[in-house]
This record gives sequence, C-alpha cells and structure tokens, in this order.
Amino acid sequence: MATVTLQGNPLETIGELPEVGSKAPSFELVKTDLSTTSLADYAGKKVVLNIFPSVDTGVCAASVRKFNESLSNLENTVVLCVSADLPFAAARFCGAEGLDNVVAGSSFRSSFGKDYGVEFVTGPLTGLLSRSVVVLNESGEVVYTEQVSETAEEPNYDAALAAVE
Repeated sequence: MATVTLQGNPLETIGELPEVGSKAPSFELVKTDLSTTSLADYAGKKVVLNIFPSVDTGVCAASVRKFNESLSNLENTVVLCVSADLPFAAARFCGAEGLDNVVAGSSFRSSFGKDYGVEFVTGPLTGLLSRSVVVLNESGEVVYTEQVSETAEEPNYDAALAAVE
C-alpha cells in the first residue's frame, strides 16, 4: 500500500507500483472505439503508461497533452494514457484536443488498478487511479516508475523521457 496526497490530504492505494527490473503485469484496457488492447499488443515496443485519475481534471489533461507532444514522436514507442474514465470521455477529450499520438485506455472493466498497485482505496478518489508513470522497455520489463506524491501535481516528464531514450 502506498500513500500519496490530494491537496495535502493522505490517500492510500491498493498496493505498490511494479518494481524496476520486474516483468510488467499483463493488462487489458478498453480503447476509445470500445475494442480492447493488452500489453501483448505492444510487444517489441517501448511503452509509457501515463496513469491518472481522470482526463476531466486540469492536471490529468495537461499530462496527456505533454506526453502527446514530447514522447509520442519517439521511434518504436507508444504512450498509453490509462484512467478509469469511460472510453467515451477519453474519445471526447482526445478528439477535441486533436491528440492522436497517444492511445487512451480505460480500466473501467479490468484489474489494471489492482495489478499495478495504483487504485485508490481511501478518500474521495476511491476507485480511481493514482497519478503515476511506468516505462517499459521492448522486452516488457519495467525500467522506470514514478507515483506522484501529490496528486494535484504533474509527473516528472524529463525523467520519463530519459527512461525511454
């Protein structure tokens, strides 16, 4: 169990992020067209998991924009934005923003939050996902993790980019 804050108030998650050097847990998420995507779909690619509570908040929206801009042009790399938002909300946001360099994946009918240790189990965000970044190499191994200690703050984009390069 990890503890982070939301505007200074403590929140707990169901577990811990996967350890650097470990094999990433498999997952299945729902894309904006209601098809499913899984970790296996990205075999042989670097994967950046941009995990957040909801695209309908300013900081979460900013992270999707920033990863769309800074990481998505890297060769052999996919940015997967993961939240418990319904696929319709992600489609609306990405469409309105013209964000086509990221893949939105909803965890609303999967165990992703539990498997990655990021599901909130206390506080007003219970059931949503803690702002985190997990970078995987081409072999599906975890090479970088960050669970943002204050949910209202953005992740360390430079560190994530360095882990991908």
